This record gives sequence, structure tokens and C-alpha cells, in this order.
Amino acid sequence: MRPFAQRRHQRGVGLIEILITLFILAVGLLGVASLQFVGSFANKDAISRTQSELVAKQIAERLRSASRPAQVGDGLVVDNAYFTPAHYNFANLSCAESDPYACYCLSRPAAIPDCESGQCNESQMAQYDGWALSCAAVQTNPATEISVNCTDSNGADGDDCSAGSRIHILLRWPVSTQPNQKYTLTERCNPVAGNAFACIFKDIVL
Repeated sequence: MRPFAQRRHQRGVGLIEILITLFILAVGLLGVASLQFVGSFANKDAISRTQSELVAKQIAERLRSASRPAQVGDGLVVDNAYFTPAHYNFANLSCAESDPYACYCLSRPAAIPDCESGQCNESQMAQYDGWALSCAAVQTNPATEISVNCTDSNGADGDDCSAGSRIHILLRWPVSTQPNQKYTLTERCNPVAGNAFACIFKDIVL
């Protein structure tokens, strides 16, 4: 009877060891899954940041290529339409689809001037550039927004951004704050309290 009882006791110990091993394995798998979940947010933010950096450079290049000598003061200016908010982020367009790139960018909307095959004036070119740059911004993240404005140094002339004024280019996208991943939410990215945006910005003078 004693050998049989000893064998039963050994079997019980083996079962407990298996249960402990399964518990440790389950905890490890949950940790790996958590890392993958957090990593997906980090990868999305990195892609959005990289694309936004490229678009910000494109905006600066478009502004410089569209610049002309100022009539008042020494320096360069661009058409006032480049600082019209409705020309960015498809604000003057409408579509029933949820994906802005598929909705507005696969083909040129009728409301956007055809500046590739036709002649456009400065204002029309600004509208076209705003549409094209907005398409580039949402190519990897449909929630990315563009803002182009100016701290005008001379309000007496007819230019919204007078010669020598500082132009502010900002691209931002919403972020999700996780308990184990903190974002530094800067005031420039989040002028309204309660917002949660990451952003990149570039200040230039023509």
C-alpha cells in the first residue's frame, strides 16, 4: 500500500507543476500581446510623424515656388489664398465615404482647378496646392490635419502675410494615450484644453 500511495502523491505534484507552468506561460503571452498592442500605436505615430515631416517640407517648397516680390517692403510674398483654411483638409468638399484619400484624392474633384493641364492664376494655384498637400497628408493617416497661417508684420498693406513675416506650418493628428505609453502634449499642438494631438511644425520666412 505504501508504494501505491507514494506514486499517487508524485502524480499530484506533477499536475501542480503543470498548472504553474501554464499560468506562467499565460502571463508571458499576455505580456507579449500587450507589447504588440502598444507597439502598434507607436508604429502608427512614427508613420504619421514621418509623413507629416515630408508634407511640411513640401508645403514650404510650394510656398517658396509660388512667391513673388512684394509691392510693399523688401522681400517675397505669396497669394492670400494660401492662408485660406477652407483650401486645406478638404473643407470645401463633400463626400459620403469615410476615407478622405479614397474620396478626394484618387481623382481630382470638380471643385478643384485643373492646374496640371490648364492655366491657373495665383489664387487657383493656391487652391490646387491646398488640395494636393491635403491628399499627401492623409495618405498614411486619414486624421492628419494641415494648418498654414502667418504672423503678419504689416497689417496696412494688402497681403495677409507681408514681406518678412513668419509663416507657420503645422500638421497634427490625434493620439491615444495608454497607461504604459505617455505622450507629451504640447500647447502648440493642443491650443484647446482637452485635445490630444501630436504634431510637427515648421516656421519659415520667404
